[in-house]
Amino acid sequence: MTTYTICVFTENTIGILNKITTILTRRRINIDSLTVSETERKGISRFTIVIRHESREAVEKLVRQIRKVIEVLAVFGYLNDDIAYNEIALFKVSTPIGAKPIDIETINKVYKAWVVYWHLTYVIIQKTGTEKEIFEFFDYIKPHEILEFVRSGRVAVSKSPQTLVDYLPEAEWEYYQ
Repeated sequence: MTTYTICVFTENTIGILNKITTILTRRRINIDSLTVSETERKGISRFTIVIRHESREAVEKLVRQIRKVIEVLAVFGYLNDDIAYNEIALFKVSTPIGAKPIDIETINKVYKAWVVYWHLTYVIIQKTGTEKEIFEFFDYIKPHEILEFVRSGRVAVSKSPQTLVDYLPEAEWEYYQ
């Protein structure tokens, strides 16, 4: 299966998430990752949806269907090579007294992860990167007893020179402050 990232730009209105997810549910497409935030333009939200599907045609049809939603201003489907993307993960890792110490230098230099909170019996480590990079770090840190693990959805920006403004209807859009 191929991974697709669908970026949907909408008016920031109540119920829009339900409308978009219903379109995917009706087609029996599972969402691997969903991130929603306001864009640089006030009142416009960006949905970054990651799905895996074997048919490019089906994904293109899905994109066309999402475009029909009234509040949707623009929607694009991307392959991984078309975007710059990352995720963030937080690991709460046990550090009991007398246990093998965590190698902070390796965590920082090799895995590009950072301790964001230090407690006597645990640390919280932040790792950003691709899903693959996060799970490589997961495998590295697993022997130290992971107490908690959480991973965000993907955030992505198109590598295309076009910007959001190129696709918005003509209007005076206020920048987010």
